[in-house]
Amino acid sequence: MGRILNNKLEKGKWMFNEIIKKTNWNGSDLELSTGKIARQADGAVILKMGDAAILSTVVSAKQVKEGADFFPLTVNYQERAYAAGKIPGGFFKREGRGSEKEILVSRLIDRPIRPLFHPGFLNETQVLCTVHSYDPKHNLDILSIIGASAALAVSGIPYLDIVAASRVGYIDGQYVLNPSLEELGNSKLDLVVAGTKDSVMMVESEASLLTEEQMLEAVKFGHQGFQPVIELIEDLKKAVDKAPWETKELFPQVLKDQIRNLTKEAIKEAFTLQIKQERYTLISDIRSAMIEKFTADEEYSAAQVIFAFKEVESEILRADALKNRVRIDGRKPDEIRPIECETSLFPSTHGSALFTRGETQGLVITTLGTGQDEQIIDALEGEYKEYFLLNYLFPPYCVGDASPLRAPSRREVGHGKLAWRALKRALPSRTEFPYTIRVVSEITESNGSSSMATVCGGSMSMMDAGVPMIAPISGIAMGLIKEGDNFIVLSDIIADEDHLGDMDFKVAGSKDGITALQMDIKVRGITFEIMEKALEQAKAGRIHILGKMATAITTNNLVSQNAPMIESFKVGKDKIREIIGPGGKIIREICETTGAKIDITDEGLVSISAIGRDKLDAAISRVKAIAVDPEIGDIFEGTVVKILEAGAFVNYSGNRDGFVHISEISHERVESVTGSLKEGQKVKVKLIGFDRGKAKLTIKNAEGSQPEKPKKEVQLNEKAVIPKNVTPAPASKGEKREVAKKWKNKPVSEDENITERKYFN
Repeated sequence: MGRILNNKLEKGKWMFNEIIKKTNWNGSDLELSTGKIARQADGAVILKMGDAAILSTVVSAKQVKEGADFFPLTVNYQERAYAAGKIPGGFFKREGRGSEKEILVSRLIDRPIRPLFHPGFLNETQVLCTVHSYDPKHNLDILSIIGASAALAVSGIPYLDIVAASRVGYIDGQYVLNPSLEELGNSKLDLVVAGTKDSVMMVESEASLLTEEQMLEAVKFGHQGFQPVIELIEDLKKAVDKAPWETKELFPQVLKDQIRNLTKEAIKEAFTLQIKQERYTLISDIRSAMIEKFTADEEYSAAQVIFAFKEVESEILRADALKNRVRIDGRKPDEIRPIECETSLFPSTHGSALFTRGETQGLVITTLGTGQDEQIIDALEGEYKEYFLLNYLFPPYCVGDASPLRAPSRREVGHGKLAWRALKRALPSRTEFPYTIRVVSEITESNGSSSMATVCGGSMSMMDAGVPMIAPISGIAMGLIKEGDNFIVLSDIIADEDHLGDMDFKVAGSKDGITALQMDIKVRGITFEIMEKALEQAKAGRIHILGKMATAITTNNLVSQNAPMIESFKVGKDKIREIIGPGGKIIREICETTGAKIDITDEGLVSISAIGRDKLDAAISRVKAIAVDPEIGDIFEGTVVKILEAGAFVNYSGNRDGFVHISEISHERVESVTGSLKEGQKVKVKLIGFDRGKAKLTIKNAEGSQPEKPKKEVQLNEKAVIPKNVTPAPASKGEKREVAKKWKNKPVSEDENITERKYFN
C-alpha cells in the first residue's frame, strides 16, 4: 500500500511531492518515503520502523573523472547521539571520527550493493545512511541496507537489481527473524543475510558451533524473510518512475580481442610462477606494455586498456580452472596450501603463535589482563564493556610495499571483527576464566585469506597463553568461478583467485561446527546449491587445517608466569561498603600494601589480581577478613587505634574495632595501659566475645595460644645458604603455571547480572 502527499505552499504552489509506501514486516510496520527530505540528492529515502528512523541518500557525479580506472563508491553509516536522546561525550561535544561500529555497518551496506552497479558506471558515488531515531527493538544495520537499496532504486543511477536484508537468530531450537538486541543475548546465532529476489549477495554471522546444515537453513530462512521488503522497494521505484542514466561500455570489444591475441600466452606463462611477487611483476610488465602500445596514437585511453587487460586476464584464469580443474599454483580445487605452525615464540609474551599457509602468514600474540583492562564502549544502546579484544594489523611490508603507516583501515577493522566473531564463541565463560583477553594479529606475509590465518593463529596463541577454549578454531577462505550453470568451488584461495574470481566465502569453526561465516560475491548472486557445496568443501578443509594446528597446540591450560593471577569470589552485598571503606580508604590501603588490584561489582563479585601468589593471597586474606564475619576464638593481626585508662581499642579486621581490657593485655599485672601499648602498635588479638554488640578482644591469650617460634639462625659461608622460610624466586620467563580454574572458592553463577564495576589500584 502507498500514497502520494502534496503539501501546498502559499499561492497554490506545491512544495513537496511525497511518496510513501508501507508494509507489515514480521509484525511491525515498515515505511519508506521519498520526496520530502534531501530533495537535491539523486535518491533519498526515509525509512521508519517502530521508533527507528534512518535517512538514506545517494549522489553520483554527473561526469566521470578523466583517467578513472575503478568505480569510486563510498558508503558511510552515521549514528547521531540525539537519536537516542544523548549528548556526545568528549571535549567538543559533537560526533567525530566514525566508531568501529559505524565502520563495520558501512562495510555491511557496501558489500551487497557494490556488485550491482552497471559495470560501465565509473561516476564517483556516495551513499550515506544517517540514524535519526533509535529503537533497540529493531536492527539499525539491517534497516540501513534496506534504506540504501531503496535510495538507489529511486535515484535513476544504473543500479541493476533490488537488495534487501534480514537478521536471523537461533533461540531454543527455532530460527527467529530480526531478533531484538535483548533476544540476541540468548541466541546461538547472529546472522545477517542480504540478497536479491532470487539470489544471496552477502552473509555475515557468528554462531555457537552450529552445523553446516543449520547455517544453510538459517540463510534460506533469512532470504525468504526479506522478500516482502523487496516487493515494497519495487513499489516505491515504480511510483517514483525516474528516468535511468545512460551508460557506456568500458572499452570496445576490438581492443579486448587485440590484447588477448597479443598477451594470452605470456599471461599463461605468468600464471605458472608459484611465487606471488614474481607473478605480479611479470603481469605488471605485460600490462604496462599494452598500455604503452595502445595509447601511443591516443586512440584508446589508459583506463580502457587496463579494463580490457583485466578482462583478458580473468578469462584465462577462469577458463583453465573450469576446463582443466587446475588452479594458478597447480593445486586441485579442494587442495590446501602447505601449512606450518609454531607456538611460544617469545618468552616475555603471555602467548604467541606463528601460522603460515603458503605465502600467507600471521604472527599472533595474546595478552591476559584484569577487569580493569576491559574496553569501555559508548554506543546508542548504552555504555558497555568488552573483555575480548582482537586487533588485526596489515603492515605494508607483508605485500612488499613501502607505503606510509596510517591508522587502521576499514579493511583492517572488518577483518579483525570477522576473526573476533570466529573466536568469541569458543571462549570459556568469565566465571571459568575471568581474564580480559587481547589478541593482536600482525600479518607478516599476505597472499589471500589473511583473516583466516588470524583465526588459526589466534586460536593457537590463546591456547598457548592458557585460555581454556571450548575447542580449537580454524578458518578457510573459499572461492568460486562460475560461467552460466558451470561452476567450480575453490578451497583456500590466493589473492589472484579472490581478485579475478566470483566469490570470497570465509568459514571458521571447529571440527564439530561453525563459529563464523562471511560471504562476498562479485556477480549478481549465487544459488543455495553453490553455498551448500562451498560449506561441505570448507568443512573438509577446516578439519585438515585443525590437524596441522594440533601439532603445535598445547592443551594443559597453563598460564604464563608473566600474566596476572586472578581469583574471584562472592561476598554479601552488605559487605561491599565495608570492603571499600569511607572514600575508598580501606580497599585503597589493601591495594597499596599488597600490590594487588581489586575489582568489585554491584552484585558482590570480587576479583583480585596480582603478579605473584604471595601478593594475591595477602589481598584475598585482607578482603575475606572484612567480608567474612569473625567467630569467637579467631585470631587476627590488629592495630592499636586508641588508648584509654581501662584498656585500648584495636582495629582487628579491616575496619572493625574491638576493646582490649587492661586485664587482657598481659598475664602479668599491668599498672598502666600507656606503659604497655602505644597507638599504631601492631598486636595479635583473639576474639573472646561480644558485649552489647561490641567485640571483646584479648592480647594475652592470643599470644599464649600461638607462641612465637624461635628464629632459626642462618649459617653463612662461602656459598649462600637460603633459609627455608624465604620465598623462592619467580619462575623464569615464559614458564607456565596452572590456571586459576582450580580456585579454592566456588565460582559465581554465569547467570549473575553484573551491572557495574568498581576498580581499585
